[in-house]
Amino acid sequence: MIKFGPSGNSNRFYQEGHKSSVDAPRWCAEQGLTVYEYSFGRGINIGDEKARQIGLEGQKHGVEITVHAPYFINLANPSDEMAEKSYQYVLNSAKKAQAFLGQRVIFHPSTVGKMTRADAVALTKKRMEILASLIVENKMDNMLFCPETMGKINQIGDVFEVTDFCKVADFFVPTIDFGHINARTLGSLQTEEDYDALVAHVLNNLGYERTNKLHIHFSKIEYSAGGEVRHLTFQDKVFGPDFLPLAKVLKKYKLQPVIVCESDGTQADDAIEMKKIYESIL
Repeated sequence: MIKFGPSGNSNRFYQEGHKSSVDAPRWCAEQGLTVYEYSFGRGINIGDEKARQIGLEGQKHGVEITVHAPYFINLANPSDEMAEKSYQYVLNSAKKAQAFLGQRVIFHPSTVGKMTRADAVALTKKRMEILASLIVENKMDNMLFCPETMGKINQIGDVFEVTDFCKVADFFVPTIDFGHINARTLGSLQTEEDYDALVAHVLNNLGYERTNKLHIHFSKIEYSAGGEVRHLTFQDKVFGPDFLPLAKVLKKYKLQPVIVCESDGTQADDAIEMKKIYESIL
């Protein structure tokens, strides 16, 4: 089934008196949400015991736990030594995902840096092949590894690049962040057809089975000439994007992705809103 939930703990979680993420799966379930994303954005800083506690709570309450690997992964770094660190960030995130009893690892692929975009994309693809071999070597190929579309124009990761990276191995499944896409294209996501073109591209290149496992991030994001500036809430009426056209496309193709909301402080409430929008479509 399609799943909705927050990235991390929203303001309301704390306002209601909760202090530990161990409480998050039960709290999400009480809101009617069925996924909870734990972010290692600034480093992997949770012990296996606490991760397992959260994972067991997730199983108990029907909430899938997904993890976001550290933000500083860059598979296009010219240094092989630095690339090795990026591989380890992904693999170590996967080990923690196993402690959470989860199976999805989301990661940022790379940035252009001082290379040409073509060279950076080619190097990222080569490094994705090395990463795939390490995943197999570590017997983690029963998990899903989800490179993410990025929000700044100088970052690697539009839908076409990420889809191509995922051709490297069947356990690579795209994370399509529609807020990022809207930001890096300066507001291109307006109509159902705009979303349909992107989803159809993934379907045509990766097939229905993998597209049905899509990981989706959704939030409204402020952007400037360089792309993403900051995450907003669904209360914003200026930047978008809007979820309704995407919901119609997901219904059209009968897709059942995992949808994680990354709104600024209202991620659980906005995930609930997305679920209501999706369920309102006949």
